[in-house]
Amino acid sequence: MDNRVPPRAAGPGPRRRDRHGRGMRGPIAPPQVPLAASRAEVFADLVQDSVDRLERRWPQLADIDFLVLDVPRLDGPDQAWSDEPVPLGGTMPARDGRRARVVVYRRPVEIRSKGRDERAALVHEVVVEQVAELLGLTPETVDPRYGED
Repeated sequence: MDNRVPPRAAGPGPRRRDRHGRGMRGPIAPPQVPLAASRAEVFADLVQDSVDRLERRWPQLADIDFLVLDVPRLDGPDQAWSDEPVPLGGTMPARDGRRARVVVYRRPVEIRSKGRDERAALVHEVVVEQVAELLGLTPETVDPRYGED
């Protein structure tokens, strides 16, 4: 009587256990917990918090798109890096049916800040400065608490 178990096919498919028999490892935290948010998502939330704070005072900000990019880019192959500091943000005025845009560059801001509170303050300063430039106002007019720590 030959009751041999056929060998398991070593093809693609989910592994049920790791080689030590402990099972598959899952995520560290469930998706609704802040630990599961990436740095880019946390940064985008900081920008949105700053925009929400300013929109209460300036309702016209609803007509402006706020973007987060990782780093500033060079627009053409003939442009080279200069000795100027890396910008933390930028603006693009409305034209050709496009809405005005405010851009905040994530990596330069992260590099210049140490903790979450300092990063949130720097993000808010950058957003205020860019909105002020776009509206043709001073940053103190856009946010009376600008520059206060």
